[in-house]
Amino acid sequence: MTTLLIFLCILLISVVVVQIGKMTELSARIRGQEDAEASSNTFNANMMIVFLVGFLIFCVGTSIYYKNSLLGYGPHGSASVHGDEMDSIWNLTLFFTGIVFVLTHIALFYFSWKYKGVKGRKALFISHDNKLEVIWTTIPAVVMCFLVVQGLVAWNKIMADVGPNEDHIEIEATGQQFFWTIRMSGPDGLIGEKYYRDISATNPLGQVWTDEKNLDDIVSTGAGDIIKLPVGKKVRVRITAKDVLHNFDLPHFRVKMDAIPGLPTYFVFTPKITTEEYRENLLEKDRDGNPLYPEWYDLYDETSPELGNRGENFNFELACAELCGKGHYSMRRIFEIVTQEEYDNWLATQKSYFFSNIRGTDEDPYGNQLFDAEIRGRKQVFRDAYTKALEATEPMDKIIRLDNITFNTGSAVLTPLSKYELTNVMEVMNENQNLTIELGGHTDSAGNDENNMALSNKRAQEVFNWLTSKGIAENRMVAVGFGETKPEVPNDSPENMAKNRRTELRILTQ
Repeated sequence: MTTLLIFLCILLISVVVVQIGKMTELSARIRGQEDAEASSNTFNANMMIVFLVGFLIFCVGTSIYYKNSLLGYGPHGSASVHGDEMDSIWNLTLFFTGIVFVLTHIALFYFSWKYKGVKGRKALFISHDNKLEVIWTTIPAVVMCFLVVQGLVAWNKIMADVGPNEDHIEIEATGQQFFWTIRMSGPDGLIGEKYYRDISATNPLGQVWTDEKNLDDIVSTGAGDIIKLPVGKKVRVRITAKDVLHNFDLPHFRVKMDAIPGLPTYFVFTPKITTEEYRENLLEKDRDGNPLYPEWYDLYDETSPELGNRGENFNFELACAELCGKGHYSMRRIFEIVTQEEYDNWLATQKSYFFSNIRGTDEDPYGNQLFDAEIRGRKQVFRDAYTKALEATEPMDKIIRLDNITFNTGSAVLTPLSKYELTNVMEVMNENQNLTIELGGHTDSAGNDENNMALSNKRAQEVFNWLTSKGIAENRMVAVGFGETKPEVPNDSPENMAKNRRTELRILTQ
């Protein structure tokens, strides 16, 4: 119904315009062509002045009204250090171009009014005027040189890379249809190498796992993941793309750079205000308690008023500023600026992509070695279980499951990585000379009972022999094979069978 009404209105307006044209033509014939032309010229010339006034009021008025949201004034001042320099250049350019904009339009419409068609007036032909040529060439040239020089100075400051030993955080943003993959350096502060031929379903960025700088890198692909950065610390962003042209845009930080497939770029910026402080600025009030920016007190979501107002839910957003396809709108990520302490605590909870997704798989080039952090982690887990077993009063609670002692399939040959757990056992035996233990071997139900019992005995004896070779007295240990007689869970699935294949340590005396 609305569409029909709009169509009828347009049709009616068209009819009215046509009829006015016919009436004008008819009246011209009646009054005479020359009088009608003079009247028309005067009318159009006056309308030029009316349009000029209305146009300038509209341009200036809307610029003032929307200056905060569109031009970055008010609470939307730069959230980065370099952004102040950029805003200064913007204001300088806006000042000169604004003057040119206003004066040009005034001259354009004034001349249209002043030199309207008048009977008997003839145009004056001027072939050349050196004075005018010098004026309108020199003034723009001087202004442009001034702006260009100021711009080059600002550009060199803004685009300067970090120094060789300068403290900074390195992150990488890879654009693809239709999301950003953010890679952050781990505790080493370095981002590892990539090779496009290594890209796969399990290695979306093509990280080179033999480059140890990759091992602690954190990779985030989820649009709901929040990326945290510390205030007051330089951030160097590597920017690239996998498919089409994208654009890395953090408008509040005055950061904007194309993401080009095959041509990595970068941008360095330093956040100078936290997200929480920025929200406080949006919700600032005057002395009388009235909001300075009332639009930020509007509900964030009218259907969910419990979420609060817009200011309380403000976030720094990363967007793609290129029309990269139909799903362009979904390339949105949240960046939260926090204190250094909050950042350190958050970073400590993030797991590296390698240890979360690659470690222990066929792509892991370090399958037969443990890293220092893994050794420390396994040792801590064993120590916690050992302390708990020492304090236990029930016999069943004095059993420690040694998950990191493993054997080659179907044999009693210890795997190379077992030595770390065996070393943990050796250390507590040396620390507590009164400690005596039982080493129990267990299998799943695959195969016949006799073979399983023999295999479990051999495996328990192999652990026994390793410990005695390290100086642990034989009379402090006993090796027992239980075969498949003591399963922890039913042997009804590969996962459960893996749980039943185990080596246990039971404290006898302490």
